[in-house]
Formats: sequence, C-alpha cells, structure tokens
Amino acid sequence: MNFIELRKKTFVVSGALIILAIVLLIGPGLNLGIDFTGGTIIERQVGQDVTADNVRSVIEGVPNVEVSGSVIQILDTPREFFVRTRTLETREIQALDRALDEQFGNLVERRTEVVGPVIGQELIRQALLALLIAALGILIYVSLRFEYRYAVSAIIAALHDVLIVLGLFVITGREINSPFVAAILTVIGYSINDTIVIFDRIRENMVYRKKESHEDVVNRSLNQTISRTINTSLTTFAVVTLLFIFGGTTISDFAFALMAGIIVGTYSSLFIASPIWLEWTLASRRRAKAAAKA
Repeated sequence: MNFIELRKKTFVVSGALIILAIVLLIGPGLNLGIDFTGGTIIERQVGQDVTADNVRSVIEGVPNVEVSGSVIQILDTPREFFVRTRTLETREIQALDRALDEQFGNLVERRTEVVGPVIGQELIRQALLALLIAALGILIYVSLRFEYRYAVSAIIAALHDVLIVLGLFVITGREINSPFVAAILTVIGYSINDTIVIFDRIRENMVYRKKESHEDVVNRSLNQTISRTINTSLTTFAVVTLLFIFGGTTISDFAFALMAGIIVGTYSSLFIASPIWLEWTLASRRRAKAAAKA
C-alpha cells in the first residue's frame, strides 16, 4: 500500500477533523463531570421502573432541598439512575433518599460522591499538569532515542488523537471525569508506542537502503510494520469493546475513550506521524541544498 501517496489527502481529512473538534470545544463545550465542576452524584436503584421525569418530580418536591436543574440519567435498567446536582449536605441527601424510597420502594444506595468546587479546580490543574508532563517526557525520550523531528512529529500525532477524541465526547455528550484523563494518557502512550515502532523501522531502513528515496523508505517501513500495527490494534480493541459492553456505566466512558483512541491512534501512526516527519525532512533537505547553491 502506498501510504505516502495518500499523505496530502489524509492531512486534509485530519485538518478538517481537528478544526471541527476545536469548533465543538469552543461551541457546545465539554460535559465536565463532578470531578471538575464540583457537586454531588447519587446513584440509586429502586423497586420499580422509573423515568427521568418520575425521579425529577420526586426530588424537586422535597422540602428545603434545592435540586432544580439537576441532571438525571437512567442507567442499565429502568430501575437504576443517577442524579448530578449541586453540592448537597448529608441531611439533604438523606431527605432525597427517604422521598425516593417512599415513592418507588426498595431503595438501594449504589454510589454517593460529593466534590467541592475547590477540589474540582485542583483536579483540573492536576489533569493538565499530567498531560503536560507526559508530553514533555515523550518529547525528551524520543529526541534522545531518535532526533527532535521524530519527537515533534510523534507529539503532533498524539495531540491530533486527543483533539479528535475530545470532539467525539462533545458530539456524544459523554462526561469528562478523572477516568477520562487516565484514558487519554493511555491513548497517548498507545499511539506513541506504535509510532516509535514505525520510526525505528524507518531509521533502520534509512541506514541499509541509502539508495532509495525518503518517500520509498518511509513507505516500505510502514508496509513492513502494518501487520504488527493492525494485529495489536485489533486485539486491544476487542478487549476494550468487551469492557464497554459488559463493564457497566461506571467505566463505559473510560472504555469509549479507549475505543476511539485506539482507532484514531492507529490511523495517526500510519497516516500522520511518519508523513509529517517525511515532509519536514524533505523541506530541511531542500533548504540545505538551496543554501549550498547560494
């Protein structure tokens, strides 16, 4: 397969996807979870099937508990749901539980999380710091093992993956929480690992196939590593898909991020990272020749 011949088309496709993702991030924006915004999540199971409207009518009718504007979502079964609202005190949560139990019966407390706004802001800073440290670590490692052009190309491909996954989360309305940050870091690591394998083969072929053009060397390297890339991606994707299907609502967003990241990361390793390095290298060689002639 001639990957290099397709590079201009894939650059256009990726550019369009990145622009769309940025527009979505600026426009609708991310659905930040309680981890980052602060508030209370209560996840409950009751004795009869309910709808979001049923739950809302009950909790908004509890005296001295202000929960207007709460987000209510039915989970795996019509008897399971969660409510995300402002930060509640213990007595307010207990009052809600009593009202839900009286109305629907057999109340089971599945999860209760309370996060203050100060903690939420701290988590945002920590998440951004974790992403920054990961990017710097990758940049230093790849620069030392290869050269700076490989490192920057790998970082660009990883940022490409992150932006597209974020765009998918905006489109689907999925919640951004702490597990999502872990998923993004995993996606970056997965994408970089695959990219480094390809870069290693490019470097090797550059040494032993000096008579071939840079385009042919990169294309040969991609074809030599494609079976490894696809096999690894498919087996990993299969496992993550099972997590998404059978793991329940608690890890569904985490698994979805990994599924999307594997697909986008595989694509960027083949069609973005190496072509960026190639274009950069060819441009440097042209500038060097022009300087020599001058």
